[in-house]
Amino acid sequence: MDDDSAPRHPTAKARASALVRRPKLWLVPTILTGMLALLLSLLYMGGIVNPNRDLRNLPIGLVNSDRGNPLPGQTQNLGTQVAQAALADTSGGKVDWHPLTRGQAQDALESGKVYGALVIPPDFTDTIAALTTSKATQRPTLTVLTNPGMGSLGSSLAARISTTAAEQTSQTIGKKLTAANADRQVTPTARLLLADPIAVTTHVGHPIGDHSGLGLSAFYYTLLLVLTGFLGANLTSMGVDTALGYADSEIGPWHARRPTVPISRTQTLLLKMAMTVGITLLTTTLIMLATVGILGMDASHLPLLWVFSYCATLAVGMGVQAINAAFGGIGQLVSMFVFIVLGLPSSGATIPLEAVPGFYRFLGIFEPMRQLSGGVRSILFFDARADAGLLRAWIMIGIGAALSLAFGFAMTRYYDRKGLHRMTPQPSE
Repeated sequence: MDDDSAPRHPTAKARASALVRRPKLWLVPTILTGMLALLLSLLYMGGIVNPNRDLRNLPIGLVNSDRGNPLPGQTQNLGTQVAQAALADTSGGKVDWHPLTRGQAQDALESGKVYGALVIPPDFTDTIAALTTSKATQRPTLTVLTNPGMGSLGSSLAARISTTAAEQTSQTIGKKLTAANADRQVTPTARLLLADPIAVTTHVGHPIGDHSGLGLSAFYYTLLLVLTGFLGANLTSMGVDTALGYADSEIGPWHARRPTVPISRTQTLLLKMAMTVGITLLTTTLIMLATVGILGMDASHLPLLWVFSYCATLAVGMGVQAINAAFGGIGQLVSMFVFIVLGLPSSGATIPLEAVPGFYRFLGIFEPMRQLSGGVRSILFFDARADAGLLRAWIMIGIGAALSLAFGFAMTRYYDRKGLHRMTPQPSE
């Protein structure tokens, strides 16, 4: 007679000490884990190892406001000569100088089109000419404008390049002044001044708030949206599969298996998509409550930020659901590469795309995190201007959501038509 009070479980026969010696048991996890470690290392570190080496065409504004008359024997004033010299010397293609007026430069800074600017003042030629006379009252100054909203690294790269160009300009003009005044009796102090006549000052061209993570809050906020969309979709998918009886529920020593609900793959995906739409309302609100309300992150256009955050997170969530429906068990790994592994180094939010290898610049054309970070940056730092990346972000969110829906339901309907129904879990005998 059976003892109903006795625990019912299969008799344990296998031992770990015996199984661990089986080579086939090691083969698949070892190969997959090793490949994952190699790929992650190459992809993540490959984008940040040497930004200076990979730097190409960093956009920097060049403002020549010099109104002075040319010096004797010259056809152009010194401001024009400096600007032409900068445009001719692109530092091996590392810089893309944008000749702008002062107003255009400010607009470019406020729309995130340049990482900084070098400004030549209106009295540049006159002030330099006065250095060799008794009328000298001040040292000529070139101004470097930074744009911290474009990220601390991008702004510092632009500032360093602009400062280097200004210092080289000072040395070049200093040599000419020294040669022109070689026969004159000047004091040692004046001779040192003539050798390096130009001062360089740095100012913030487009300020951002103190609670902006030195320009990195846009990146981390975007990362929150992507991670929430990715993790939320996976948790929703697992919860639905467990509730419908297609996956086991196991928490610690407790194990449960629900009765299987007969449902097609297409209807299952529709259910998961609908739940993602609803759950994302809560997660978006909590993200903004935590970052803006509790932590005090600098943010304006709060209604727009919420709507954008919701749509961005939802687009990621729908993409994850579509990939999971198409690829099954490995869907989480595939979506992790699509939205996170390839997205982080190609986002352009920490290291400018102009300072990463070409492969990442190519990924930045379509990778979701790149598009979303541009939209968040526009809302947080650039007054939600469409031309600062917001319009492109909205377009790419729409395209991404449409592709996710089309791909996900096309695959599930194909599986359903072919009779490739989900297997019903059955307990082992």
